[in-house]
Amino acid sequence: MTDSAASLTSLETPAAIIDTVRMQRNIRRMQARMDALGVRFRPHVKTSKCSEVVRAQILAGASGITVSTLKEAAQCFDDGITDILYGVGMVASKLPQALALRRRGCDLKIVTDNVDSARAIAAFGAEHGEAFEVWIEIDTDGHRSGIRPDEPALFDVATVLHEGGARLGGVMTHAGSSYDLDTPEALAAMAEQERAGCALAAERLREAGLPCPVVSVGSTPTALSANSLQAVTEVRAGVYVFFDLVMRNVGVCSTEDVALSVLTTVIGHQAEKGWAIVDAGWMAMSRDRGTQKQKHDFGYGQVCGIDGAVIPGYILSGANQEHGILSREGGMDSDIAKHFPIGTLLRILPNHACATGAQFPTYHALAETGEITEWSRLHGW
Repeated sequence: MTDSAASLTSLETPAAIIDTVRMQRNIRRMQARMDALGVRFRPHVKTSKCSEVVRAQILAGASGITVSTLKEAAQCFDDGITDILYGVGMVASKLPQALALRRRGCDLKIVTDNVDSARAIAAFGAEHGEAFEVWIEIDTDGHRSGIRPDEPALFDVATVLHEGGARLGGVMTHAGSSYDLDTPEALAAMAEQERAGCALAAERLREAGLPCPVVSVGSTPTALSANSLQAVTEVRAGVYVFFDLVMRNVGVCSTEDVALSVLTTVIGHQAEKGWAIVDAGWMAMSRDRGTQKQKHDFGYGQVCGIDGAVIPGYILSGANQEHGILSREGGMDSDIAKHFPIGTLLRILPNHACATGAQFPTYHALAETGEITEWSRLHGW
């Protein structure tokens, strides 16, 4: 048993394990790619929500961060990071939180994609003597939120912000539909679609005499697949720091790159069904079945040995709240109890690292030496 595997035997299960060697390799890979493409990199820290992970991303060369909650923004600001994009559409009820952060010295940017929100931001800012920096979200793939690059609404929102006293900081987009792709050609095409759409929106604003200094694009698949980022000033990506099985199926990583796993213990068997029962159910793995619609369905996760090496053919095929069902793909293992005796420690790679991480208050960071350190994870909004 390796030093790393031996040190894991002291942990209570289930536990969230970060392989720090893999994590650092993932961080270096993404930062090197952004450096080569000549753009700033603003990682999305919602994946880890962990100060130690964010610090590693900044030390590697990241310039600013993206957050999904204002609570994340507050923690990261307390950690000394000032350049923060709150990447979720702003609503009026959250403006006091945003104002408080800016008054403390946080260079917080906020986002909108509609006139009602733009009016609320401008009015609240005028009332409190604060010129919020606002980025307009652009829809480049029909995935979720944003204004299409050619929509008249782009000028409506920009004009309300600009004339209302807010700072029009730029445009941003997220090609979330890239998660549905799985070939290099399709991913490269989506990356170009994302780039071109956001750049077009910026060009239209500038031609209308409106400021647009920032053109921000990004998702992990497109960031790792773009051939050119002409007219883009920065890229955002999040899940790359850990990767997961969805990203493995998309084709931007291998299972050997996945840095987050759940340590679990075999607690029973249903031999006649070919099942081993573990103590990691959906409360540990999450309900996310993101691989279900992909070419390879991993159930609730890929089974690995305590050393992190994949055990081919075995997945977490089912899950109740605190029970996971381990079985062999494509057939029953009649010797399941022999292969996975009671008390066996295993590690399960997750479908969606963000969702699995969210199930745990702390990570156990595993160093190459086998040393384990507890890293806290932020919860809440």
